[in-house]
Amino acid sequence: MEIILSGIIIFMILGAIYAIHARDLLSALISCGIVGYGLVICFLLLKAPDLAIVQIVVETITLIIMVSVVLASTRFELDKEPGIQHKSRLNRQLLGHTLIAVIIGIVLLYSFRLAITHLDSFGDHTLRMSEAYLEGAAEKTGSANLVTGVLFDFRGYDTFGVATILFTAVVGILTILRIKGKK
Repeated sequence: MEIILSGIIIFMILGAIYAIHARDLLSALISCGIVGYGLVICFLLLKAPDLAIVQIVVETITLIIMVSVVLASTRFELDKEPGIQHKSRLNRQLLGHTLIAVIIGIVLLYSFRLAITHLDSFGDHTLRMSEAYLEGAAEKTGSANLVTGVLFDFRGYDTFGVATILFTAVVGILTILRIKGKK
């Protein structure tokens, strides 16, 4: 599993480097998406599906909003009657970007499929960690609701981290929408 994780992390680093050096904003956003979705696969490989779910939701919403902002802001610049040579260059770039996006999508789907095979089948329980939560949790937490007691007492930092991620995503989205609305 370490080899697969290392490969995905290298793939994420290459995506981040491409995002820094990309001349096209849309390409940079898509390569940032590679980093985020690669992180989802890493979370699945490390058997943290709760973090993977949060990451995939945040990444998808952020990517959709960012792509719509880029397309809305650059579409008018590209429609200014470019010459025939410029149009053919744009068509070649679009074809190249589409091909790269398809290849990246296939690689990510294949990696996602490999990550899913390492998870327990649906309905099977691994009591390795949950056994400590179940035995005497009501007395340790003082909560009548076991789920609430586990989330806020045993896994407080994890719950705080997930809430922070969601809050940051919402603030980022609202900031982007507010900037777009002021223009």
